[in-house]
Amino acid sequence: MSEQPIALPKVVSREEWTAARKRLLAHEKEATRVRDAVNAERRRLPMVKLEKDYVFEGPKGALHLIDMFEGRRQLYIHHFMWIDARDTGCPSCSIAADMNFTPVLREQLAAKDITFACISRAPFAKLDAYKRSRGWTFPWYSSYGNDFNYDFHVTLDESRAPIEFNYRNKADLIASGLPEEMLRGDWPANSVFLRDGSSVYHTYTAYARGLDQLATPYNFLDLTPYGRQEDWEESPPGWPQKPTYG
Repeated sequence: MSEQPIALPKVVSREEWTAARKRLLAHEKEATRVRDAVNAERRRLPMVKLEKDYVFEGPKGALHLIDMFEGRRQLYIHHFMWIDARDTGCPSCSIAADMNFTPVLREQLAAKDITFACISRAPFAKLDAYKRSRGWTFPWYSSYGNDFNYDFHVTLDESRAPIEFNYRNKADLIASGLPEEMLRGDWPANSVFLRDGSSVYHTYTAYARGLDQLATPYNFLDLTPYGRQEDWEESPPGWPQKPTYG
């Protein structure tokens, strides 16, 4: 049984290709200008002072969010998902850690007064064992027993906090097509904090595809003819695609 042939882009002359490429380039430049404008708007986003004193656990015992800054003014937190069914770290977060949460990245951020760290809700002993098994060196702290994950809506548990994700409540999420049984456990997100003396402020949190630009392979895949090959993409008929989940 032969495989279904995969469709191919249209074959044209070099002149036709150049004309099409210039049209795309104009749109790429437009998208770059929009991205610059969005980044400028993000820099003007107001912030909220954190009043709750969360207590976390790290390699040296108990600590507070302000301790994670390590003396710097800005703190970038990756909410590292924990998979309850397997009692282990999220595979996607683990791939991201292998590729991006490296000493080189952290040095580059530190040079701009930013500390990088991960937070998960599993007990610290489990995080530390998983971290050691992967050979990682980035700071990773446990929010086990506190409200941090639930207050920032990165863990969905209706017994701890009303369901909310990506700034939509439970009804909105179900209306968008998400089954109610999926609205539990950890979901992808990052958060950014700013320290002013002894005060800590929440400046930004992104969820789901808001983290797209940080997923390095996507940046490469988006430049290829077949893209990410996921079923939500708008692609020509016959392009290889598979469900995003499953």
